[in-house]
Amino acid sequence: MSRVSGHAAPTVRDAAPLFAALGDETRLRLIQRLSSRGPGSITQLSAHSEVSRQAISKHLQVLADAGLVRGTRRGRERVWDLEPKRLADAHHYLDRISKQWDAALDRLRAFVE
Repeated sequence: MSRVSGHAAPTVRDAAPLFAALGDETRLRLIQRLSSRGPGSITQLSAHSEVSRQAISKHLQVLADAGLVRGTRRGRERVWDLEPKRLADAHHYLDRISKQWDAALDRLRAFVE
C-alpha cells in the first residue's frame, strides 16, 4: 500500500466494499445523519424516515461490516457512530483517483497540442 498524508492509502480491494456500502441511498442518508447530528440509536436514526427500524438496522450492519460505523451498547440500546478512519480511507482513495484523472487529462492535453 502506498502512503498518503501519513495514512496507508486503501487498495482497490480495500476500497471496493467501502464504496459498495456507500452505494445505497438509505446508507448514505445514515452516514449524513451521523455526521451532522452525531451518534444515534436505531430509534433516533429511524425517526422521520420512511424506512422501518428493522431495515435501518440491516443497513447499519452493512455499514459496520464495511468499517464505516460502529455500534456500542449503552444500557439496553445500541448507539451507532461514524468510524472516521474508514471515511478518511474513502477520501484518500477518491483523492488518488482524482490526481490520476488530472494527470491523464494533462497527458491528453499535451498530446493534442
